[in-house]
Amino acid sequence: MGKKAKRVPVNLDAGDVAELQPDEISVILRAADELIGKGGRTLLSKILKGSKEKRVLELGLDQCPSYGYYHDLKMDEIGQRVDWMIRKDYLRVEYDYRLPVIIYSPAGWEIEKRQYAEELYQAFCNAAETGDEAIIEKLKEDTNRQVVLILLELIEERGDPTLIPFLEKWREIEVKKLKSRIGGIIKAISERQITQ
Repeated sequence: MGKKAKRVPVNLDAGDVAELQPDEISVILRAADELIGKGGRTLLSKILKGSKEKRVLELGLDQCPSYGYYHDLKMDEIGQRVDWMIRKDYLRVEYDYRLPVIIYSPAGWEIEKRQYAEELYQAFCNAAETGDEAIIEKLKEDTNRQVVLILLELIEERGDPTLIPFLEKWREIEVKKLKSRIGGIIKAISERQITQ
């Protein structure tokens, strides 16, 4: 029988990091989104540092909104912040075969999904303005359904009538359940517009 591969050990070191500000927590969670289940603590630190390393650039991680946030810190200082996030259970480490990868904890995912929905709301508004329908396909094919539902809540709450034509295009390609939800939002925004 073959020898079982040893897991790479994870030794957390938060150093002197006693607390992180809410905006720092959000930025680290957003950077982590780029590599959930695929990358580890070091790669996450490189995104936050703004590394120009070949692998970072090849994976397009320099396009992440959090890229370079900690450009003025040393890698070990960034790593301590990442480890603090794991110790405080915003992020967790699980193993993909023998390598440790980053995943969200329930608390971390709760923050990130709302933050990402807000980012998508801005992108959706910009796309509606320019007529770029690529985002509609992204929402249907590549976006977590929990995030999509939060995005729809934001659209309904903010009630921007200029989004209606774009919402109608989105509704055309969606599955039945979301088609119905989008239709309800279009109706609610239209009715609100009439009463104003």
